[in-house]
Amino acid sequence: MTTNLIEVKNLVKSFKDGNKETHVLKNIDFIAREGEWISIMGRSGAGKSTLMYQMSLLDDATSGEIFLFGRDTHNMTADEKTKLRLNELGYVFQDYALLPDLTALENVAVPLMMQGKYKKEAYAEAKLSLERVGLGHRISGLPSQLSGGEQQRTSIARALAHKPKVLFADEPTANLDNESSRTIMQLFKEVHEQGQTIIMVTHEEMYSRLAERIIQLDDGKIISDEKIKRVK
Repeated sequence: MTTNLIEVKNLVKSFKDGNKETHVLKNIDFIAREGEWISIMGRSGAGKSTLMYQMSLLDDATSGEIFLFGRDTHNMTADEKTKLRLNELGYVFQDYALLPDLTALENVAVPLMMQGKYKKEAYAEAKLSLERVGLGHRISGLPSQLSGGEQQRTSIARALAHKPKVLFADEPTANLDNESSRTIMQLFKEVHEQGQTIIMVTHEEMYSRLAERIIQLDDGKIISDEKIKRVK
């Protein structure tokens, strides 16, 4: 039986600017199941990244309910949310979000040590994760010494090192050339085939069709949610 990892019910997100209130998400209902690869698509301003940020506990909803792994996140303390993000979720951002003064190995190892692992164990697991994404030869490189594609692969290694239940990716190929983009998407395809649940925001239809399910947003609402035949 497939497990529901994420359940979103009647989700609303609004932003206030003085007396003006902008409704970015409007009564969203959504379920993500274990092992799915879901692409979230829509024009700029449709609410794609905002939806991902609510589901991944990087922002607080205005109203509605979000359940992660059966737990009601509305009743969680800030510390509980932090622990859930650190231990159960993985994040890949379009700007890589690497610490500039740390090597690739250190960037991947730091979150593992924050989880309570000893330095030797964290570094060993970080090295394995970097090797998994084809960067075993670049572990000593600083972000400034890595290409954009290598920086993004480092961020993927960091996101996957602790074996998250859900990998969230916000426009992971947005700043990359075509070759690097294809490499990144091939990595996503491989980890998904190994059972990784992925929720990915993208504006690239070609890459969205590597997933098995596409959700289309428009004006803060889900206008379609369809299972598709994956591109091989």
